[in-house]
This record gives sequence, structure tokens and C-alpha cells, in this order.
Amino acid sequence: MREQFRQELKDLKIEVLSIGRAVTARTRDSVSSLVTGDVDLAQSVVDGDEEIDRRTQSVEERALEVIATQFPVARDLRLLHSLTYIALHLERMADLAVNIARAAKRTAGRRGPQTLYDLIQAQGNLVYRVLEATCEALETNDLELARKLQDLDEPIDHLYKQFFRELARLHDEEDIEWASSMVLASRYLERIADNAVDIGERIAYLITGDFDALQPIDEETD
Repeated sequence: MREQFRQELKDLKIEVLSIGRAVTARTRDSVSSLVTGDVDLAQSVVDGDEEIDRRTQSVEERALEVIATQFPVARDLRLLHSLTYIALHLERMADLAVNIARAAKRTAGRRGPQTLYDLIQAQGNLVYRVLEATCEALETNDLELARKLQDLDEPIDHLYKQFFRELARLHDEEDIEWASSMVLASRYLERIADNAVDIGERIAYLITGDFDALQPIDEETD
């Protein structure tokens, strides 16, 4: 019975990691569809959202079943609660990727200034790095990497702010309408990264059992 319990915990973690990598791939596709104007790719991101919803809901249901039947304690209970928490954030991130894909469909009919496409792509590249680091931290129980997610998130925030400076340079009403969709897409990317940082905090708690574990190393006291 305990061997089955351990396997269930392992399988749940593997599934959450798989969902995390799927969300990373969908985020890449959504940004690519926006930058290239690929409506078919954007639609594939939208169409795939139900699968992510189903999988994250299944994680929650399976975790609750294990808690109800196996009465886990200590680290095992933290793991189950944390996997449910992480799955919820991954679902939100997938929804944000869908929003970017919908922005791609709205803007596919015209091309705006290349500068904004370049900013979106640069921001996307940074977001992919955060998502990949998040999955790695969860897979390897890497506390130091979980702590670094906040630092990785900062340049993404800076690029989002830069969008408004670029938007102020546009004068044509059509350009402003187009840029508004791009700014929203940039905001969605920022929110994806913010959710990844939240997951990093939960990973730190999972590893240490301490909700304050995500403080920088040089600020810790004995």
C-alpha cells in the first residue's frame, strides 16, 4: 500500500511537470503567432486550452483522493498541497497564453512598427527562461534556483514598461489600436512570469517547510 502511495506521489509530480512544459510550449507558440501573424498557430493555442484545464483539474482531484484515502503528513502533505497550488497557477498561465494568441488573431491583418515586435519577442525569450527554470527547480528540488526566479522576472517588468514609451511615439489612430493589443500581450507575458515566481515561492516552501524560505541568501539570519 505504501509503495502504491509513493508511486502516486511520483506520478502526480511528473504530471505537473509535464503540464508546466506544455504551458511553456504554448507560451512560445502564442508569442510566435503574434510576432509572425500566424493565425493557425494562434488558433491551435486557443483550441488546446481545454486539455490544460482538464489535466490541472485531474491533478487536483487525484491529490484530494490521496489525501482522503492515505492521510499523508509532513512533507508528503506539503507535496500534495503544493502540486495542487502549482497546477492552479499553471492553468492561469495557460489562460494568459490563450489571451496572447487571441491578440495575435486580432492583429494579424496588419503590421505595426517592428520595434514592438522585437520587444515582444525579447520579453517572450525571457519568459521562456523563467518557465524552464521553474520546471527545473520543481523537478530537482533546487532551492537556489527557486530563489533566482525573482531576479529573472525583473527584466520582463522593465520591457513591459518600455512598451508604454514606444506607444507614446505612435500618432496614427490605427497604429494606436494595434499597439494596444500588443501592450496587452506584453502585460500577459509579465503576468505569466509573475505566476512562475509564485510557483517558485511554493517550491521553496515545499523544500524547506518554511513560507519565508524565498528570502535572498544574504538576508537570512541564524
